[in-house]
Amino acid sequence: MNHEPIGIVSTGIYLPEQRMTGEKIAALSGLPLAVVEQKMGIKEKPIPGEEDHTCQMGIYAAKKAMEKGGVLPEELDLVIYIGEEYKEYPLWTASIKLQQEIGAIRAWAFDVALRCCTTIMALKLAKDMMIADPSIRTALLAGGYRNVDLIDYSNPRTRFMYNLSAGGGAIILQKGYRCNELLESHLITDGSFSEDVIVRVGGTKQPIFPAAIEKRLHYLDVTDPEGMKRRLEEKSMNHFLSVIRKSLEKSGLSEKDIDYLGILHMKKSAHDFVLNELGLSEEQSIYLDRYGHVGQFDQILSLELGLADGKIKNGDIVVLVSAGIGYAWGASTIRWGRE
Repeated sequence: MNHEPIGIVSTGIYLPEQRMTGEKIAALSGLPLAVVEQKMGIKEKPIPGEEDHTCQMGIYAAKKAMEKGGVLPEELDLVIYIGEEYKEYPLWTASIKLQQEIGAIRAWAFDVALRCCTTIMALKLAKDMMIADPSIRTALLAGGYRNVDLIDYSNPRTRFMYNLSAGGGAIILQKGYRCNELLESHLITDGSFSEDVIVRVGGTKQPIFPAAIEKRLHYLDVTDPEGMKRRLEEKSMNHFLSVIRKSLEKSGLSEKDIDYLGILHMKKSAHDFVLNELGLSEEQSIYLDRYGHVGQFDQILSLELGLADGKIKNGDIVVLVSAGIGYAWGASTIRWGRE
């Protein structure tokens, strides 16, 4: 079906000034510094300051994207909050707050969530909505992330999440914008992992109570570490590569066409494995060892860093890829620049 191209007008990234170093993580966790910096790939990461609340960081990023793209608030037809559910208040629709703070009085707004796959999912959702609804021509996707607050560095079961950091991100899409065309996306979800990573208290099964905090149950935890590790080894990298290849295939491309891969932060060996499997060099991606894992905003961050470093040029095929607890895997393909 033919439709007007949908392009990325601009992006925005907000990162707190405060940093946690690999040395600090090593001290808190009892791990050797070499393991933190080299194996886990964390030299430093941003952590929130006093005013760096979740939705608020999304507001900062949204304003940056609007200024960069020359997009006025009244031009926005749709605002989608793509940040975390761990935010300023429970049971709170953050998109409507974000809409208000940026002055998007014509837009309507809603929240979406798919953990660290939220940006990829929202790109697909927004594009599909813009194709289906003639009244939606300009959409803002924005939000924040500070799940670093939920990490207990003394819990070895959550070691793979010691990279969680903080920040905000935003993307503006526009129908008929003939630059940076958003092509096709592909996602996979697997519910067999749905209760592997949880915060044990704070929901309807187990409300928060004083003893729970004393027992540190209000942090992220892994219910079956060995079982999860075994199942991820069987499935994760296959799904990770599959969403990349399917996103490209649906876009009429193949992995040989990739010029740049915007990939989430993961341990260095996994990062290198993905590049090797796709036949890519280190120069065709950026390893986020000085940022950690800013959740669903790693892809926007990688895109901005790739552009700043000259790794993304006019006409390049860019693939953004992520994976999220739950488990979800997703990729989106972009033809960067103008044809």
